[in-house]
Amino acid sequence: VQLQASGGGLVQAGGSLRLSCAASGRTFSRHALGWFRQAPGKEREFVAAIRWNGSSFYADSVKGRFTISRDNAQNTVYLQMNSLKPEDTAVYYCAANPTINTQVRAWDYWGQGTQVTVSS
Repeated sequence: VQLQASGGGLVQAGGSLRLSCAASGRTFSRHALGWFRQAPGKEREFVAAIRWNGSSFYADSVKGRFTISRDNAQNTVYLQMNSLKPEDTAVYYCAANPTINTQVRAWDYWGQGTQVTVSS
């Protein structure tokens, strides 16, 4: 089972990026899919998650700026990030789990991470 995250990069404050995470090895169509991030010197934190039926949840810090979506046919989850701020700079990880949860330790499957850097 592999989750491959991509789409990170360097962007100026106020800009946008779209992250993708493709799963292989099994289907996650009935799993929750999520995004987490970890900034230097900080713990990994919840960003957003989406259930198999499309219902989504967001951390307060990204609500209104980030949008999570999924394509079950492609076994892929996306994170559209708009109005980016320097404090959004982190390594972003995708994850999969049978149920939705904001706790890092609750998630079973993890991708390798993609770096997002927002310059001021």
